[in-house]
Amino acid sequence: MPHHLSVRIDPNSGFCFGVIYAIQMAEDILDEQGYLYCLGDIVHNDEEVQRLEQRGLRIIGHDEFVQLRGEAVLIRAHGEPPSTYQTALQNNLTLIDASCPVVLKLQNRIKTSYDKQDKIFIYGKHGHAEVLGLLGQTGGDAVVFENLAELLSHELPPNITLYSQTTKSTDSFYRIKGELEQRGYQINANDTICRQVSNRDKDLRRFAAQFDQIVFVSGTKSSNGKVLYQVCKDTNASTHFISKVEELRAEWFQPGQSVGICGATSTPLWLMENVRDALLAL
Repeated sequence: MPHHLSVRIDPNSGFCFGVIYAIQMAEDILDEQGYLYCLGDIVHNDEEVQRLEQRGLRIIGHDEFVQLRGEAVLIRAHGEPPSTYQTALQNNLTLIDASCPVVLKLQNRIKTSYDKQDKIFIYGKHGHAEVLGLLGQTGGDAVVFENLAELLSHELPPNITLYSQTTKSTDSFYRIKGELEQRGYQINANDTICRQVSNRDKDLRRFAAQFDQIVFVSGTKSSNGKVLYQVCKDTNASTHFISKVEELRAEWFQPGQSVGICGATSTPLWLMENVRDALLAL
């Protein structure tokens, strides 16, 4: 039947090692004790969160966290500010720390830099879990900005120490650095973008160019999903964003077309496989 869609999942899409590690840790403890508290969404993907909640994962916010006593609480890959660790000590909580090593290293660098009295600027998303952890290393003193215009609205010192949230686009980071240098600022740029994320950028361009249609699968809360979806869309105009199988539309596709499925560092493989099966059933 030549009329069917031919469908392929991008082999480089899906969980990054930080997320794999956190989920593995959560599943091991859930197997042992049947429930586990997790501070914030374990991953920015509602479908995966739901799957783990059904296994006994209890997602809590900081308000509930400060009320807990004597429990074990998982810290997800995004990391946490120092205040979370203080609270745990005071409230006799055991922290199961699944902070991603790339994020921990960045937290450490920002703390060291701040202790040397550097004025720190972080290219990242306001309120994002990782960014709150980074901000905490400076006692809330660093400046977070989402784009150049926002950065330029601040009083800037002649010497700017620049860091980036680990899932930002490398290209944008270097564009911002270049713009600032052209305006005469001295920039100490720390490219702290995760290589798993930035390499995916190049791999995705190659992947997206090979198909008639692309289905990009990601949670709506994923920062990295927004960045990578844009990469796909720029490469292949026929790119569709969905966060669950139910959002697929048959009218997007013509019989016999080739379809590539890809996703964010927070998109589980099982979800991309479900999307593939739904497409093959069309």
